[in-house]
Amino acid sequence: MNIAYFIKPKNTVQVVYSNNTVRQVIEKMKYYGYSAIPVLTEDGKYFGTVTEGDLLWATYMKDPKSCEKTGIASIIKADRCKPLSILASADELIEVITVQNFAPVLDDRGYFMGIVTRRDVIKYYYNKLKSEKQNHNQ
Repeated sequence: MNIAYFIKPKNTVQVVYSNNTVRQVIEKMKYYGYSAIPVLTEDGKYFGTVTEGDLLWATYMKDPKSCEKTGIASIIKADRCKPLSILASADELIEVITVQNFAPVLDDRGYFMGIVTRRDVIKYYYNKLKSEKQNHNQ
């Protein structure tokens, strides 16, 4: 199975950019109700993922007034959210999606293509299992 089946394309995904401030990111995450959001460079490459925890440590635990000036790139922890290649296998997808809410999907040059959500993967396998069970009972 190709993970492209599950992908939410980048034009339908909310993202922030590595040159945004912490305050801008907080506002966007609050507005959309996200607990994590992909961070891209200005040219569209995947930079990382920022989480509520990153923002908490960057603001209230350090200096709440610095939100206006602190760039989001400076607070992202490396490897927080493992990205997948568009060519990744279903096994790789399952491995990643069990430990994070979504998997950023990249092309072979590192450009962000979209995300695969845990919810969509679970729904797919649930419906597949349900269908197989119905076919078995007939």
